[in-house]
Amino acid sequence: MLRNLLRLHSRVGHALSPPIVCPRSQALKLPLPLLSVNSKYYSIITERKKFYDDVSISHGEAGGMFEINLDQRKLKTPGGKLFTAPNEALAIAVANEWDTQKDTVKFYSMHMTTLCNTALDNPTFRSKDQIITAALKYLETDTICYRVEEPPSLVELQNNEWDPVLNWIEDRYNVVIGSSTNILGPEIPQATMDTFRQHLGSYNFWSLTGLEYVITQLKSVVLAFALIDKHVTVEQAVLLSRLEEEFQIGHWGNVEWAHDVDLYELRARTAAGALFVHFSSESSTVKRKLMQD
Repeated sequence: MLRNLLRLHSRVGHALSPPIVCPRSQALKLPLPLLSVNSKYYSIITERKKFYDDVSISHGEAGGMFEINLDQRKLKTPGGKLFTAPNEALAIAVANEWDTQKDTVKFYSMHMTTLCNTALDNPTFRSKDQIITAALKYLETDTICYRVEEPPSLVELQNNEWDPVLNWIEDRYNVVIGSSTNILGPEIPQATMDTFRQHLGSYNFWSLTGLEYVITQLKSVVLAFALIDKHVTVEQAVLLSRLEEEFQIGHWGNVEWAHDVDLYELRARTAAGALFVHFSSESSTVKRKLMQD
């Protein structure tokens, strides 16, 4: 069933469109209202009439950092900090989000921008260790690990579609995870938790911010790791995370437009999170160039 779904949705892309960055202008340090990535930090105002014409990127005063300019104003975070990206690839992705806004700036759709805001402001004042601990909590009730006992057709579907991913991560990291029909999920060995904690510790703070975001979208550490390691695509990861829901829809039907909107939004958030991890892990800068329509 899932393979049929993947073929059905195969035409939907999950990469960012080519960035469009407008000509540079002299920058002035004026604060701009933005939103944070976590919904509980969002401002009441999630849309605003577009208040700028040109978008550009420039080298910041701090070496190696890049800034975003909206007309003659420097972009700032919700916390009032100067918005800076650690490399040009990430800066271009953020600039693209601002440049593709039409008459209304839809802050809630700007996932790369809000992920950067979260990394810069760190509104919950968490350390790397705290982020890792929060991310690993999802392993205890991982979507891939929790299985149903009936109906038999759904049991078979879960085994056929989830077991290969579970087997892959156990082989890839030399760990034991397993699955369970218990509502609490399988009991994860401490050695597995220690291995994943060490692996997550190899990411920088920015990358961890993005990876935790992907995990929360998919409700799965297993699927998040498979996606970041490019073992599955964004489309596959999202459908695997929604396997039971898609099964029920196949049997009982759905409100088509609502299902499609939810699916596409989850794809967009997951894709943005995965790109953010890769971009923020990038140690080298790309060749600077202006990209125009």
